[in-house]
Amino acid sequence: MAGTLQILTSPVTGISTTHRFNPSHLIFSTNHSFIITNNNNISNSLLPRNPPSLTRTIFIRNSTTSHQGNGGLNEPGNRIGRSKFSVSAGPLLNFVSSNFLPLALIGGVALGLANPSLGCLAHSYHVSKVSTFGIFIISGLTLRSDEIGAAAEAWPVGLFGIASILLFTPFFSRLILQLHLQPQEFVTGLALFCCMPTTLSSGVALTRLAGGNSALALAMTVISSLLGILVVPFSISKLIAGGVGTSVPADQLFKSLIVTLLIPLILGKVLRESFKGVTNFADNNRKLLSNLNSLLLSLVPWIQVSRSRSLLLAVKPAVFLVAVAMGALLHLILLGFNALSIQILRAASGGSKSVFAKKENATALLFVASQKTLPVLVAVVDQLGGTFGESGLLVLPCVAAHLNQIIMDSFFVSFWNKKEQPDSNAKVA
Repeated sequence: MAGTLQILTSPVTGISTTHRFNPSHLIFSTNHSFIITNNNNISNSLLPRNPPSLTRTIFIRNSTTSHQGNGGLNEPGNRIGRSKFSVSAGPLLNFVSSNFLPLALIGGVALGLANPSLGCLAHSYHVSKVSTFGIFIISGLTLRSDEIGAAAEAWPVGLFGIASILLFTPFFSRLILQLHLQPQEFVTGLALFCCMPTTLSSGVALTRLAGGNSALALAMTVISSLLGILVVPFSISKLIAGGVGTSVPADQLFKSLIVTLLIPLILGKVLRESFKGVTNFADNNRKLLSNLNSLLLSLVPWIQVSRSRSLLLAVKPAVFLVAVAMGALLHLILLGFNALSIQILRAASGGSKSVFAKKENATALLFVASQKTLPVLVAVVDQLGGTFGESGLLVLPCVAAHLNQIIMDSFFVSFWNKKEQPDSNAKVA
């Protein structure tokens, strides 16, 4: 009887009558049974004494299980509930997408603290080197030829960046040595950290995520890392050791830089230039590759925290928090120094027409020149053989400082990208 007009027999006259309903009063839903919007329910075989009541609103539904019930799967309330869930999940997904890098880094730290055995196992299989290799493969895949040209044009920025990394920022170690904290190794470790070259991968990854000149960031990273093999022993000897000679495993570091930085970078670039499909994939999936870069980068703090967890738990929480705050303050000082230097050099070299005025160049310089690398510090401390104190205590505050700088800069990148989204949307409109 669904969808048809029913012939009803009047109990008064006994005459079968076909009643026509005003279509404007019909609402088609999904149920077989008639539901007449009257206060009294009427069966489908009983004609009311007041025939005009049939012209009231009638709902025709199309549910085959209206009487048995179906668990409410077709009820409007449940559909609304599911849509509310989808709406509420939307902002969360947007937040995760906008802050993928800092969330990945914090997740790596939390995982290392919760289950260090897995991170130590990953270290035994050199996963951190594999992740760095992957980061530079992706950098090569996404490196456009015009970016290389832009890096060549910005050579004054790169030159200052290298000088800042190897010559200027190490002098902040003198400022750190004036602090008093027990154990003293925490202070000495952060002073050593100041003398290190820039990070091998995170500076480049963050520059790319922020829309900076990634080719310039790569050039500063590679050149400063290679020159750092020669400069770091001199900086430690003159600024920290007071004449105590130190040595850096130059051969080992040089080979490591070649294998983990230059070879994957060149390989990725060759793949991009040799295959049109690879080029199109890299250009059309930059967001995907960016998130993959973030995941690879998060493996570094995960492994470092896993390896240092026992030391972290052995130190008094108050002392360790002071060391963490010192590392964060050190990074803010380096950021402030390089940001101020950019403004001074911009004003001194042509104002808005200067290469220092281009946002892409300034972003690369700010991130790369303000970060310090942990792997080189670990190698140096191993070579020192206890000259400056317990090796584990020297490295521990530097692990925190290394994580601080990456997490802090990742939040800066997320903030800048959010700030620029309305401008880019306005341009598109």
